[in-house]
Amino acid sequence: MEYQPNILASTLASKKTFSFALLFPEPISPEAYWNKPMIGVRQAFQEIQQYGVNIDIHLFKQSDPETFSNEAGLILESNPEGVVLAPFFSRESKEFIGELKNRDIPYVFIDSNIKDSDKLSYIGQDSFQSGTLAAKLLDYSIPENASILILHFAKELDNMNHLVQREKGFYEYFSKASGKKNLITLEIADPNDLGCQNRIIEQIQSNTNIKGIFVTNSQVYYLGRILELINRQDIRVIGHDLIRENIEFLNKGVVDFLICQRPEEQGYRAIQTLFDHLVLRKEVNSENYTSIDIITKENLEYYK
Repeated sequence: MEYQPNILASTLASKKTFSFALLFPEPISPEAYWNKPMIGVRQAFQEIQQYGVNIDIHLFKQSDPETFSNEAGLILESNPEGVVLAPFFSRESKEFIGELKNRDIPYVFIDSNIKDSDKLSYIGQDSFQSGTLAAKLLDYSIPENASILILHFAKELDNMNHLVQREKGFYEYFSKASGKKNLITLEIADPNDLGCQNRIIEQIQSNTNIKGIFVTNSQVYYLGRILELINRQDIRVIGHDLIRENIEFLNKGVVDFLICQRPEEQGYRAIQTLFDHLVLRKEVNSENYTSIDIITKENLEYYK
């Protein structure tokens, strides 16, 4: 008769509960990027909570890998059925997922991917390809022999996989491009520190050939404030993510392009993927790339 049981009905009848753990960076402000995936998480939770799903949220500081390890330890103590995590710090993330693997706990990456891991799935942008796109946009936008500044607002850059991949994609493009560009990389640990701000100003003012700047994360608004301060409106600027501070500088014309990755969708799909695997027992894709969107002042109003 080709009968198939209704798994959702069976789950409701059995009153079994499923515990999901979430490990995300703590947003640095009410308008910051990491508030956005939580919108998608809440939407997914509203849809699946009736099937006995609970979500335990853990947040770590973006400037402190130790807080990641501490929260990861709390998750292991609770022994959830599944985990969604942003592998923000490569070393600490690999230690954590090693423990998850030992306990046979499936995990889903969001925002950043770790290749050759035994993840259940990755939900997010192709960071390498995002960096390549940024390079191409600047290559088209500035003179052939100009210099480009790659600006990382990050502490311990080598431990931040998604930023490293964006930089690799950027350099890879220019290694094959016909026109020559001088690429300069600058790492800034604390954009609020006056000394760090002066390093950026000195780099720009000492190299008048810098005609383009690529900011590898969502904190391009820090650069926008500096460019306004030194009255440099002649530099093409590319950053990431549609947050309020970045939109302000996009509308002013200080930032030319924002590369966006639909973080709300990432949060929703990450929770839904765990649900499909654990509750519905469906097969899920191991790689789920979200779109790489280019937002300008001209199309901002129409972007959803």
